[in-house]
Amino acid sequence: MITMNKVLVEIILPAADKSFDVYIPLESQMSEVLTLVSAVLSDLSDGKYKAKDDAVLCDATSGIIYNINMAIAELGIKNGSKLMLI
Repeated sequence: MITMNKVLVEIILPAADKSFDVYIPLESQMSEVLTLVSAVLSDLSDGKYKAKDDAVLCDATSGIIYNINMAIAELGIKNGSKLMLI
């Protein structure tokens, strides 16, 4: 049985003035996570945020945009990391 290592992160969604706690798999590429998170948060925000192809996830503290071609683990994202979806 294969187990996915996941981390619990907070994703801040300025468009909806909300934040969400989300588990994301460490092995996944940021591009996959961005697509999934964008779609889910679009639903959870009651239409205040619309999922778009040009959405980005960045570090909420530094503002650095994460490379979508890297795995979550490679980006140094860990439990408690704060990300922002814009």
